[in-house]
Amino acid sequence: MVIHHFTYGPVTPALAYVMSCTGSLLGLLCTSRAITFSGRSRARWLAFGAFAIGGTGVWGMHFIAMLGFTVGGATIRYDIPLTLLSAVISVAVVGIGLFVVDVGEIKPYALIIGGAITGVGVAAMHYTGMAAMHMNTTLRYDRHTVTASVLIAIAAAIAALWAAFRVRGNWATAGAALIMGVAVSSMHYTGMAALSVRGVASADSLPGAEPMQFLVPLIVGISLSTICLAIAVGTAPTAREIQARTELLDRIARRREGPWNGAAGTGAAGTGGRPVHGDPPGWRQPPGPRP
Repeated sequence: MVIHHFTYGPVTPALAYVMSCTGSLLGLLCTSRAITFSGRSRARWLAFGAFAIGGTGVWGMHFIAMLGFTVGGATIRYDIPLTLLSAVISVAVVGIGLFVVDVGEIKPYALIIGGAITGVGVAAMHYTGMAAMHMNTTLRYDRHTVTASVLIAIAAAIAALWAAFRVRGNWATAGAALIMGVAVSSMHYTGMAALSVRGVASADSLPGAEPMQFLVPLIVGISLSTICLAIAVGTAPTAREIQARTELLDRIARRREGPWNGAAGTGAAGTGGRPVHGDPPGWRQPPGPRP
């Protein structure tokens, strides 16, 4: 039987690649903000990054590409719970990878562990999504090609995690997003190349929803969520702006802790505001009433 991965020509792979690049770009922007925060704010931006990369960049790319997948003479249906589970897996494993990697200083072992978890998880998302696809044929996978797709996913995940915490600057971030889009697409189509089909059975009792009736609303939903996230990222201060604000507040705090705020009886504060030996040149009485 003939398998078609590009039933509608270059439209679906092009849209899938754009979706992957968009999700990757948003994820990089979210993690660039995460490194300037700590605590809940950091966790929130990392969660946004996980949704952007895992939900939009990986899962969204996969199922847009699957719209172009057909098999001559076969009927395709999708299991709804398994398809939704694949989305949860994708977001969860990317989130785990982001939290495993140390934000302050990337350690090689953390990068490898986080990349391995994320890569295997992305591959699990792919094959869970494939398992959600019911066909009136027998599906088979070439194990060597499947292994290659998993290795590509791990390598792509390591590169993505490194880029998430190290790449800065508009052009560098955009270039990293384009490369991540290529990596995710390569993993997907390598995994699809492992698939073969045998035989045709009756499709009368085939369970599940038709691709256009089920996948299209899901993709529209995740696209709208991505737009909302893009608006949130666009209106939030950039990492450089956050850092500049933090440095400004630090300078203000240091000036407020000048020599007149020392302990009583020492320096200017203990002499009624009069300069004493050791006061910096150009010292002036701080504003406010003299003691």
